[in-house]
Amino acid sequence: MKPRHDIYQTITAELAAAIDAGAGQWRMPWHHDGGTVMRPTSAVGRAYTGINRLVLWASAEAHGFQSGTWATYRQWTEVGAQVRRGETGTHVILWKKQERDEPTSADSDGEERSARFFARSFVVFNQSQVDGSPERTLASARPIGETAASAKLFLESVGVPVHYGPWDAYFRPDEDRVYMPDREAFDSDEDFISTLGHEIVHSTGSAQRLARETLRDYFKDRTIRAREELVAEIGASFLMADLGLGYSPRPDHAAYVASWLNMLGNDTRAIFRAAAAAQAATDWIHAHAASGLPIAA
Repeated sequence: MKPRHDIYQTITAELAAAIDAGAGQWRMPWHHDGGTVMRPTSAVGRAYTGINRLVLWASAEAHGFQSGTWATYRQWTEVGAQVRRGETGTHVILWKKQERDEPTSADSDGEERSARFFARSFVVFNQSQVDGSPERTLASARPIGETAASAKLFLESVGVPVHYGPWDAYFRPDEDRVYMPDREAFDSDEDFISTLGHEIVHSTGSAQRLARETLRDYFKDRTIRAREELVAEIGASFLMADLGLGYSPRPDHAAYVASWLNMLGNDTRAIFRAAAAAQAATDWIHAHAASGLPIAA
């Protein structure tokens, strides 16, 4: 196994390269087409989350993989499949909990132990790289209009007021309210829902929800603003994948690309923090949505 610091450096470099490669068309690693194929899952159907979603999306885009199923060499063998000779795998991260021997600062008796998490890297292969993989039965895709209507109800049911009208899309923390243009202002249902999802992700950072520092300090510094926009971008892409809808590039976010590349160049853990915050926002939305929209299979 590579030293731990290499995991962060390797994955950050790969994602930075993917961001840079797509900058001309504003296409980032988290942009994806609709359908369940691009919601990365393991060979047994368990969904990949957080940074691993970004890594696998970027790898699928770079190699033209059409399957969303990934597994280690051993896992493929266990289901009767064989990775083809010469195939190159993709590194994903598994967080492991390790207890420390020393007591925490709050413990006077020394009986309790503090814990920390460390990252381990594993290599996985896409279903397109193996022979003999079992067929998975995927749920039939619903018409986009029907899916978008359900997605709108889902996002509006998390408890954040949404007001529609002749204005830009934004979240106002002081009012705890999302403002959205009417549907007619968008080219497609997916553009409309993805923009709504983006603003709802912003709303999860409010003080009464996840108290995200990057939302609190959004207007203080351009770098902080870029970090919050990265969280909202990634979080919205996670939501859209869960809902079975595509997430397309937004030209108005092109101005942040240079900031994101600079951020990743200066801090190899920045993208990990952004993906973790995006996953936390997505989890909060799923947990608080009153409209029970099934997650895409």
